[in-house]
Amino acid sequence: MTPAEKSNALRQGLKVQGLDGFIVPRADEHLGEYVPACAERLAWLTGFTGSAGLAIVLAERACLFSDGRYILQMAEQTDPALWERRHIIEDKPEDWLREAAPGLRIGYDPWLISAAGLKRFTGVEMVPVTANPVDAAWTDRPAPPLAPAVPHARDYTGEDAAAKRARLGEQLRAAGQDAAILTDPASLAWLFNIRGTDVEFCPVALGYALLRADGTAILFMTAQKVTAALRAHLTTDVAVQPRETLEAALKALSGKTVRYDPASQPVWFEMTLRAAGAIIAPGPDPVALPRACKNAVEQAGARTAHLRDGVAMVEFLSWLSRAAPSGAQSEMTAAAHLLDCRAQGALFRGESFPAISGAGEHGAIIHYRVTPQTDRALRANEVYLIDSGGQYLDGTTDITRTVWTGPDPAPDNVRDHATRVLAGHIALAMAVFPQGVAGAHLDALARAALWQAGLDYDHGTGHGVGSYLSVHEGPAGISRAAKPVPLEAGMILSNEPGYYLPGAYGIRLENLLLVQPADLPGAAKPFLRFEVLTLAPFDRALIEPALLAPAARAWLNDYHARVRAELTPHLRDEARSWLAGATAPL
Repeated sequence: MTPAEKSNALRQGLKVQGLDGFIVPRADEHLGEYVPACAERLAWLTGFTGSAGLAIVLAERACLFSDGRYILQMAEQTDPALWERRHIIEDKPEDWLREAAPGLRIGYDPWLISAAGLKRFTGVEMVPVTANPVDAAWTDRPAPPLAPAVPHARDYTGEDAAAKRARLGEQLRAAGQDAAILTDPASLAWLFNIRGTDVEFCPVALGYALLRADGTAILFMTAQKVTAALRAHLTTDVAVQPRETLEAALKALSGKTVRYDPASQPVWFEMTLRAAGAIIAPGPDPVALPRACKNAVEQAGARTAHLRDGVAMVEFLSWLSRAAPSGAQSEMTAAAHLLDCRAQGALFRGESFPAISGAGEHGAIIHYRVTPQTDRALRANEVYLIDSGGQYLDGTTDITRTVWTGPDPAPDNVRDHATRVLAGHIALAMAVFPQGVAGAHLDALARAALWQAGLDYDHGTGHGVGSYLSVHEGPAGISRAAKPVPLEAGMILSNEPGYYLPGAYGIRLENLLLVQPADLPGAAKPFLRFEVLTLAPFDRALIEPALLAPAARAWLNDYHARVRAELTPHLRDEARSWLAGATAPL
């Protein structure tokens, strides 16, 4: 079907259901960022493949919304004759719909939107559907994933699943709650110490769970995914039931107090619990915060995973320094070479997201994803950005490096922009802050050097990262729009300021940071600091030392000395020699 035929088929389905419009989020029935192929409804309908967005289809108009990371991508991937394109923060979907369709009947799938998300749509009649009209039009929709869920060893988790359930159950009892709904597959993965392959790049098994205050639980998972090994691992304290029994289990909670997160869980659960007569206690997913605060075993795993990842990155960067100027490599071949480097490391299980391999003007597309149609050669004397990560059994990595391909020196304006990004990166890495500070309070540190030149970037500075789980993990983040969740020891967050000149180049520099207690003699209260996990040099060809304060230059030299000391014993001769020059003091 052509894009126009898909839109027409959807509109015919709306007429059958007596609807004037329909909302199509980029979400699955768990409201996760990474979704299985069968849930890529927005991409099927519009052609837009970004990881965040929403479409509204009316009889005569249709609009696609996404954030600043994807503005250029929306323009490239969608037909302007079919779709208006809007910035989802600057032009909110609910405002557009209120103006475009006042009083009309607008359908939505209650599995694909949260209660909080639904409440934003006012001025129209919001109508839940039991049959998603996109699914009816999508005749070649892929089948749901059915790969088995597998136990994840205590050597990597550091805590038995029973202890986790007991700890969280006690928190529910203390709050006067009988149970909690769990819909995030990453929460299931952490709580039950299981992993899976249902979603590309994120090792989770899809399902739902009901955690009771006594520490017992019900895991709702498609029968084909449940093996004898999984049942033995879960023990008798966890009942395993088919997903088809979920509604009946919720109806049995009549009169019980149940925690439900209106911000992150499908509104279907709220509707079903209310209809059953349950008492809803709004609150965050009880797994989210403890999952984010890695224990000692998970922290040690993160360090060893980043050591192996650093070896792969330096082998790649060494190769790139020779290969890029020749013009014989492309965005796709470079990304493939990096994947090959990672695959040689122990415990590697795949990429943590599709590599963003952007040369020249493609680097300015913040979440660019190279395809055979867009792939182009890496050329001499240009900026090349590579944002990638790995999934290892003991940790998840995410790193961005921006390099100058040479052989000529980088222009002054490019060095200026890159050094300002680096200065912000270093400022955040050096931060020491009191307990209780949230990521939003630190975001300006990473932007200050850019702001001084009238520059900025249209994305957050940092996101949480899981432990062999999602590369994008809540509840904490570092951005102006981040929720005011205080940073806590054990959290892993990215540090990735950037600058993007459309049509020319993009610059982003990213390390992962582990929040640690700070030893400050005489401090009146507890303070925190960051431990840098990522091990890879920054390109000296893009650094203007005069723009870095003495403390920042000292930090960079110390970091490069650490990278050289930790990685050199594990490198081959050519990469070892390259690293010595790449990490020489400024």
